Amino acid sequence: MLDVLAINGLTAGYGPLRVLHEIDFRVEEGERVGLVGLNGHGKTTLFRAIAHMTGWQSGSIKLNGTEIGGMRSTGPGRRTSAIVRLGMAMTPQGDAIFPGLTVRQHLDCGAFSKQAWRERKMRREMVMDIFPPLRVLEGALVGKLSGGERRMVSVGRALMVDASLYLIDEPSLGLAPKISASVIAALFSLPTDGRAMVIAEQNVALLSGHVDRMIGMHAGRIRGDVGHLGLE
Repeated sequence: MLDVLAINGLTAGYGPLRVLHEIDFRVEEGERVGLVGLNGHGKTTLFRAIAHMTGWQSGSIKLNGTEIGGMRSTGPGRRTSAIVRLGMAMTPQGDAIFPGLTVRQHLDCGAFSKQAWRERKMRREMVMDIFPPLRVLEGALVGKLSGGERRMVSVGRALMVDASLYLIDEPSLGLAPKISASVIAALFSLPTDGRAMVIAEQNVALLSGHVDRMIGMHAGRIRGDVGHLGLE
């Protein structure tokens, strides 16, 4: 199997603060990987480093064999659009919404590439098949939706483009257990042919039995044994 994501020796942080310490991490084509750990231990920073949005970083990050990492000390976000075009899509932690946009407008924001924009109607239909409650809310303002509905919109936006790597950050955060389970089930319904997905999550039980493997993260380092993290 090919590596969709290959990280070697990644160190990253913000200002004087080092958050990630010599991270080595690989995700193969077709894999669903759970990245589990408590808040504040580096899961979000790892995603932000992949997207080139940390304050500074060093080390190798390859997306489908193309180097997107390296040494960087300034300019968070300057390469993010290029990385998205290479095949990355990320759902940030929390709602990450534009409250004044409708569901339809918000989803269209995710059709970032030229091809995705041309196919945005078809892609909206695909998202609404995955999240049926959004179908009747297409013209509603996102800021007036419930927490679960906003999360569906946020995840759906990332699904509007054909990415090879999906980074989903804390999809269950702040949601009731039943709503969390429905959002996770929708993510697991996506085909993974030629794609890979990494889901950062505190709730190990929510991912258990659904992902191909779970990797623990503690104090900015990758830990393979989830049982030692006090999360079960």
